[in-house]
Amino acid sequence: MNEITITHILFVSTALFFIGMYGLFTRRNMITMLMAVELILNSVNINFVAFNKYLYPGKLDGVFFTIFVVTIAAAEAAVAIAIIINLYRSHQSIDVEDAGEMKY
Repeated sequence: MNEITITHILFVSTALFFIGMYGLFTRRNMITMLMAVELILNSVNINFVAFNKYLYPGKLDGVFFTIFVVTIAAAEAAVAIAIIINLYRSHQSIDVEDAGEMKY
């Protein structure tokens, strides 16, 4: 029977990480960049759970780290969206290149 090994899980995690990095470096829209950061954090969460399952199956350390990262990601998303909304209200743009030229 086909079994999912740690290699398969790490491949998916690596793919998510590099998709997130590509999105972070190539996009100019702040919302898209925020989603790319969330992809990177989710790939880290997959690593935490995978290594916890295969290296320390009796412990829950990886799961606790994952819950902590999800909590931090939720707070980061809330603050980032508030900043993006404020920036859009004042300058009618959420383009990163336009944000660099703004005068306060």
